[in-house]
Order: sequence, then C-alpha cells, then structure tokens
Amino acid sequence: MIENYEEFSESQLKILSRYVTNTSSNIFALRNLPEVIKGALFSRYSRSILGLRSLLLKEFILNEETAFASIAGALPKEDADGHEEQVVAIRKAQNFYDRILDGYGDDSIGELGGAHLALENISILAAKVIEDCRIGGSPLEKSTRYMYFDQKFNDEYLFYREPILMTSAFRDLYVKTCNHLFETYSKLVPPLTEMMEKKFPKDPATSNVAYSAALRAKVLDCLRGLLPASTLTNMGVFGNGRFFEGLVQKCNCSHLAELEDIGKKSFHELSKVVPSFVRRADPSHKFQKSFNHFVEQLENELKTVARQHDPLLDKMTKPGVKLIGYDPDSPYRVAAALLFGQTDVGLLELQEYCRKITDDALGQILEAGSLYRENRRHKSPRALEHATFTFEILADFGIYRDLQRHRMLTQERQLLTCNFGYYIPEEIAGTPMQDDYVQAMDVAREAYETIAKEFPEEAQYVVPMAYNIHWYFHVNLRSLQWLTELRSSPAGHPGYRYVAQELAK
Repeated sequence: MIENYEEFSESQLKILSRYVTNTSSNIFALRNLPEVIKGALFSRYSRSILGLRSLLLKEFILNEETAFASIAGALPKEDADGHEEQVVAIRKAQNFYDRILDGYGDDSIGELGGAHLALENISILAAKVIEDCRIGGSPLEKSTRYMYFDQKFNDEYLFYREPILMTSAFRDLYVKTCNHLFETYSKLVPPLTEMMEKKFPKDPATSNVAYSAALRAKVLDCLRGLLPASTLTNMGVFGNGRFFEGLVQKCNCSHLAELEDIGKKSFHELSKVVPSFVRRADPSHKFQKSFNHFVEQLENELKTVARQHDPLLDKMTKPGVKLIGYDPDSPYRVAAALLFGQTDVGLLELQEYCRKITDDALGQILEAGSLYRENRRHKSPRALEHATFTFEILADFGIYRDLQRHRMLTQERQLLTCNFGYYIPEEIAGTPMQDDYVQAMDVAREAYETIAKEFPEEAQYVVPMAYNIHWYFHVNLRSLQWLTELRSSPAGHPGYRYVAQELAK
C-alpha cells in the first residue's frame, strides 16, 4: 500500500508537523487548527487532486487571502483595541471561507467543523428545547441527581425570572410560587436524608464517599419533582456547524424571550469560532427571515385547525405507556434484512419468502441475529431498524427529561401544564413529608392556572417537574432496544426505569 506519494521539503515538514499528527503516513489527524479552517479545508479537499497536507500548505498556509497566520497563530494576541487578532482575522477572511463552503458542497459541509458551547444559568425548560435539536449535537446538562439545587445567590433562589411575567400583574405570584417550591425542596432534604440513612444503612465494605453519593442520589431523585421548570441549570454542548445553525434558527423563532436571548447570544459567540457555519442564522439573513415566516405561518395554521377539532377528542388522562402503532409485517421485514447481506437475493423476494416459512424457521433467523449478543454495547444488526413502533406516554416531566435525550427517534411533546396530575415518590407517600410536598404541588397548580389564562407558554416556567407531561416516541426496534436496556438498569431513576420496562413489554 502507498503510504504517501507527496514530497515535502524540510522547512515544509516543520510547518506541517504543527498542524497534522503525522507528516508521512496515509492516515493522520488535524490539530492546532480553528474549526473554520478545518471545515473549509475538508470541503475543498473533496474537489482537489492534492493530498490534504499539500492542500493545507499551498492553498491555506501560503495563501494570504486566508489570513492563516493570524487565525492559526501559536497564541492569541490582542490588538490596540483589545480584540483578539484571531477573531479579527477570521472576520477579514470571511469572504474566502464563505466562498469555499458555498462552492464545494451543500448543507452537509456544515458538519465538517464544530464548536463547544457553554450555556450557563438557563432554565430547565430552555435546556429541553436545546436538547430537542438532536442530530449533530451532544449535550450534557447539570444533574438533578448528584447536585443540590437549593443554593442561593444574593439571597435568592436560582430560577429564571421570565421577563414578561416579571413585568406583568403575575410577577409576585410567579416569584412567590417558585420560592415556595425551592423552600419545600430545601426543607425536605434533611428529614428525607435521615430516613434514607435508616432504610439503607452503610455497608462496611462501601467507602464513605461512595455511600454519601449513593445516598444523595436517592434523596434528590425523590425531591427533584419539586423543582420548577424555571430552575437554572448549566449545559455544555458540542455540535457541528449544521447543528448549531439549526439550533440558533429554532431559538430565533421561539415565542419565549429566554430562547430568543439564547439564540442571539449563541449566534454572537459561535460567530467568533465557526462564523461561516452559522451565518445563515443571523436574524438579518434572508434564510433566517424566510424560516421565521415559514414557522409563523405553519404554527398559526395548525393552531387554527387544532382548535376546530380539539373539543371533539377524548383526552389521555391516566399516566402510563401506550403502544399505538406498529407494523404486523415487522418480523418478516427484519428477518429478510438479516438474510440480505449474506445472499444475492432481492430484499422484496426475501420478505415474501419469510412470510411463507414456518414460525420455527422464522424464529431461527431472528435468533441468529441476537444469539451471541452479551450486553447493550454489542450493537444489534441494522436489520432491526425495519421494525418501527409508536408509543404515547403520559409521565412526569422529570422522566421526560431523562428519556428525551435519546436522539435516534422521532418525538414531540405538548406544552408543560398542571392538567394531568403529578407524581408522589413512594419514599414520601404516607410520611409527614407528604403534606409539604402536596401543598407545594397545589400552590404551583393554582399559580399555573392563573397565569396560563393569559400566558400559556410562559406559565410553563412555574410547573414543577413532578407534574405529568404528554408526549410520543416513534422509534425503530434497534433504537428501542438500546433505550430500554440503558434506562431499565438498576442504577437508574425508578421513574424512567418503569417507563423503559413498559416500553419493552
């Protein structure tokens, strides 16, 4: 095999060694390059006879138009006005990178560069919208299981002060209700911890650190239902440029002031590191304006239609999981797909064949696809993706938060409300703590119902996580297998473990 057909001088090799992990092998990685350069380099690479190292050297490092030295310099420097030279250089070279990205590919070029974005002090409600942008992004959120959420800053609990509500007649009601929820959360931590210590005494073989962490998790799993959707959290998100463009565009179209603010600030910061990838999310860009118009028209039309039909429909009111859609031909489709790669027969012919064979013979084929699988990290064959299911779920918002993060499925939720009741943890039910818990839920419901008459979307912020939310999953069997195995493990939260087990059944 040819390792490398390119030749470089000693001085060129010295330059390249800073930006590639190997100057001679046919396989190497890039390093010390900003995302805008990596993305443009890869997109140009697909239309060039040059190897990547030659392309990097001749068309980027030695090309004055790219402002390469300033963008990929050893250390960021500041100019006389205090701006980083790299940021200024990227702006100056913007036309070059935009031309490369527009000229050498389609929207998928936006997946060739990425960024790490930190979003701090945003509400749990906003975090769910961000995590709902599933493909191309990897979010991590501050855990309600391992972190206490009763801290104060300047003697105030940390929840989002929604600007419309804070300038409305509901200001005092909103603040008082959120404070009451946090006060109840904080009040119940000591007695519940004491009760858990008695119920789950420390094993001498377990370290103090491990026991304390496990005990804290049990306590906070019970109490997280008291936290309102306005609770402030932190997120770290890694995503490619296409993901971030879609995320910012979605935030720009939101009716919630917080999401509009997140979109505006995210665009501003991402423009410093991956400007060419997110430029179409600029509020003044024709694509963003067109998208805004599309979303507005779509929502208005659907709301009009929904209002005509909603009074005629029955409501799902009992918490649980319903399987409402599946394909009876799935076993034949999966079996045929399992056989396909090992034969020279058409898929349609294989499906027809599998319909005609005995159940035992069909079972043998399906068994062959799963016989040697030992754990969930042994990914099942793609053939399982030929079976799809639609589930309708009514469960508390905390469970939704945990399960919503699974990206390989189609999902949609309704607005967060207090219309479907709430969950009381078994550990609290029947104890003196139940009265405080129930009272907090009732106070929140009354506040929600008052605010929702005028501001239904903003009223979501006052809803505690224990209240049930209505959503659906449309998922293939391969993804469902992963979800149910992961979320039914003994270490998980009992709430989502129950839903995962019901999905599996």
